Amino acid sequence: MRILGPWSAAPAVAAAAMFFALLPGQASAGLFDFFGDSYQPQQVSGRHLVAMPAGYEPGTILVQFSQRRLYFVLPQQRAISYPIGAPKGDARWSGETYVSDKRVNPTWTPTAEMRRENPALPAYVPGGHPQNPLGFRAMYLGQTTYRIHGTDAPWTVGQEVSHGCIRMLNQDVADLYQRVPIGTRVVVLW
Repeated sequence: MRILGPWSAAPAVAAAAMFFALLPGQASAGLFDFFGDSYQPQQVSGRHLVAMPAGYEPGTILVQFSQRRLYFVLPQQRAISYPIGAPKGDARWSGETYVSDKRVNPTWTPTAEMRRENPALPAYVPGGHPQNPLGFRAMYLGQTTYRIHGTDAPWTVGQEVSHGCIRMLNQDVADLYQRVPIGTRVVVLW
C-alpha cells in the first residue's frame, strides 16, 4: 500500500474546485475569497458552460446584447456564459474592440451627459466604495469610455440600463477578469 502525502491531492482538489465553480447555482465568489473582508457577494452567479458555434477563437469575448449574455470562448467549442446588463436606447452599439486596460477597484466619474440626466449623481466615486457603479473590477474597451465592469446594483443585470458599458455581477466580472489578458478581442453584437 502506498501512502500519499497531503500535497498529492492538490491537483485533484484544484480540478474539483474549478468544476464546481462553474456549475449553475454552485458558482460563488465565496469559494475562494480573493477580495478580503470588504467584499460581500450580492447574489449567486448566473454563469454556466455552454456549447459555442465554430468561428470564434478561444480567449475571445463575445457579447450578445439581445440575449443579455457575455461569452468567454473556451477550447473545444465551449464557452462560459455570463448574464449582463446592456446599453439602453441611443447608447446601443456593436462592433469589434479589445481589452485595453484592466483595473481593480476602479474609480468612477460620470460623464457630463449622465450628470445632466441625473443632477444628484456625485462628481466622483472612489474605487472600492460600496456605491461605485463599476463594482470591484473593470476591463476597458479600446479607446472608448466603455467598460466591462461590475455593479453596485445587481438587480439591473439582465436589463437595458447602461450608457454603453457592459454590466456584470461582481462575482462574475471577478471571474472573467482573472481569465482575460490585456489585448483580448471583444466582439459585440445585437
